[in-house]
Amino acid sequence: MTLFGKLRATALAGLAATALNAWPAAAADEEIKIGMVNLSLCCAYFVGMDAAVKDEASHFSNVKVLSTDAKGDVAKLTSDVEDLLNQDVDVFIISGAWIEAAPAALEAINQAKVPIVMVDRLLKGGDYTAWVGPDNRAIGEGIGDYIVKRLDGAGKVAIIRGGPADNTIGSARSDGVKSKFEGTKVEAVVAPGWGEWSADGGFQQMEDLLSKNDDLNAVFCENDSMCLGAQKAIGDAGKADKIFIASVDGEMGTLKEILRDGSNYGATGRNSSDQIGRAGFNRAMAIVAGGAPEKDTALPSPIITVDNAVKFYDENSKF
Repeated sequence: MTLFGKLRATALAGLAATALNAWPAAAADEEIKIGMVNLSLCCAYFVGMDAAVKDEASHFSNVKVLSTDAKGDVAKLTSDVEDLLNQDVDVFIISGAWIEAAPAALEAINQAKVPIVMVDRLLKGGDYTAWVGPDNRAIGEGIGDYIVKRLDGAGKVAIIRGGPADNTIGSARSDGVKSKFEGTKVEAVVAPGWGEWSADGGFQQMEDLLSKNDDLNAVFCENDSMCLGAQKAIGDAGKADKIFIASVDGEMGTLKEILRDGSNYGATGRNSSDQIGRAGFNRAMAIVAGGAPEKDTALPSPIITVDNAVKFYDENSKF
């Protein structure tokens, strides 16, 4: 798909046509440097976002992406920002992963008067030019609606959280799900520990939940990876025909599982890191071209089930 095809697919209303038309003029005379700052490239989600930015940039011979990996260390992220400032980048794209704030890094960029586009995580503690990402509360509400409807308004649902306690992305998703249980006979039981956003963590939390709750009907996990682990624990316990699962992200492994005949994987809320990365690149380019896009843009996040999963499945996706 072409760059402009990708742009249409992301449906970013905040990108003005004038900015798009200005790209060739703005980009023709000199190299444009984009600083892609990643807190971590630990996981397929963040790798996919970084790869999407680079792929979009490949359509331009004079656009260079300088990508960093702080390996989860906020101090390293700040150092990476300083290194990129010394290389005179024209715009930053920041993927903050699981942290809530990086004030020193944002302050350094703001002092240098370089635009900042945040993707996925909206960091606190500093000004920014634009943000593109998911509405996590709305995704949770969509999954909550799915669970309530599938349970016909009554049942017991386990919730597996990623953690830590101050992770607003996870809490927004779970709060959205639980809000849809109000006024129904759907009961939520929350796992006492953290699944740490991994399949192993989801497996361990699910084993603990199963040992204490013999009457579960469904499971919600704050991301796909944890639910893939939970699914294995449910299968090992011989309860795959009694408990269905739902989550958030829409990674290809999950879509494949949703499409598998006889699967108990019911739904996931789309939070595509590929879509976010491409949208972040387009937003950054519009800003470099002199455009004034919306400050905050929440991307569409449809609920994916067996009825529509094939539309989103791409076996070549890095996520």
